[in-house]
Amino acid sequence: MTSNLMTFALIALVILVALPIVRSRMNFIDPQEARQLVEEGALLLDVRTPAEFNERHIPGALNIPLQELQARQGELPEQARPIVVYCRSGNRSSQARNYLRSQGFEQVHDLGPLTRWP
Repeated sequence: MTSNLMTFALIALVILVALPIVRSRMNFIDPQEARQLVEEGALLLDVRTPAEFNERHIPGALNIPLQELQARQGELPEQARPIVVYCRSGNRSSQARNYLRSQGFEQVHDLGPLTRWP
């Protein structure tokens, strides 16, 4: 039993140390900066599934699931308008940011997880 507890504690410690490092490498925008951009007119883009969006989302967000982003790209504003993208964990939003930037959208900012919204 003690061995299992020690293993669990070690795994928890590794996760606590690694998580901020992983998130920082994902290039998430500061949540306060994201809010300011949205207040100044940036599009808030939720790339989660419709079910996730319906369960909880940031008011005013547009929901285009990551897997539909290419097909629905025409629903996005002109490329000069900033976009703040988010998802559940930061993985899909990072993929969306990279895709949109490859399509010429220069002002795409990744909030990461919805839970980071201030």
